[in-house]
Amino acid sequence: MPRIVITEFLEAEAVDELKRRGFDVHWDRELWTKRGELEKLVRDLPALIVRNRTKVDEALLRLAPKLKVVGRLGVGLDNIDVAACERRGIEVCSARGANATSVAEYAIAMAMILLRGRAYRDTQRLVAGEWPREELGRGLELAGKTLGIIGLGSIGGTTARKARALDMRVVACDPYLPAASESWHVAERVSLDQLIAMSDVITIHCPLNDETRGMIGAAQIGRMRKGAILVNSARGGIVDEADCAAALRAGKLGGAALDVFDDEPIRAETGSCSRASATSS
Repeated sequence: MPRIVITEFLEAEAVDELKRRGFDVHWDRELWTKRGELEKLVRDLPALIVRNRTKVDEALLRLAPKLKVVGRLGVGLDNIDVAACERRGIEVCSARGANATSVAEYAIAMAMILLRGRAYRDTQRLVAGEWPREELGRGLELAGKTLGIIGLGSIGGTTARKARALDMRVVACDPYLPAASESWHVAERVSLDQLIAMSDVITIHCPLNDETRGMIGAAQIGRMRKGAILVNSARGGIVDEADCAAALRAGKLGGAALDVFDDEPIRAETGSCSRASATSS
């Protein structure tokens, strides 16, 4: 039986490194879709490596009496029953900080594109011979704008530092980050309500849990500045997607970049109703 099972995508070089270190590795990037096979594999398994699609729940843990560690290739742990792991003495290890630069760059890039407006999104008109120079020159700059960061952990802190280098004012809300944290040197500490009201761009970098589910809905969007930009690269479910789409259609939001969805992969009917009004990637 394998000593390590990997259920989702991983760079082949990393798998090879585990094997070079003497581990017996079973890697199937589609194993997360084969629950029955996974349940058989975990019965004598000491180590499991997952991303965010594999459900490491109570039912699976009951079948894995020898499991000692669950590795999470990412930061969020909403697909892992952490409390159940703790009760069984199973260590949960996340790749904290591994993708901080990548996600921070995504948030900054989306803010740039959405503030700039049609200038970055009208290539087809230019290729067709149109020259709407005045229209495409009405975009806004990041410099001087206020960036509101919800969640000032590894990713949020990295985003804050990059935004300050671009001459943005940075405010943040994170009730769980100690006041002595160095991250508060790169962001002003404000409440969530204050952040929502004062930010030109809001980017979300907090986990999905009972406290944050639906945290940004119609009421919160209604208190945002008209034309504000919303970026969510944290977890689907934090932003109410229907309320976000409605605010885009109404012109309340200047743009939204959603890298995550409450239901993944996104359903065709959901995408079709918001395709004309939301930017997603």
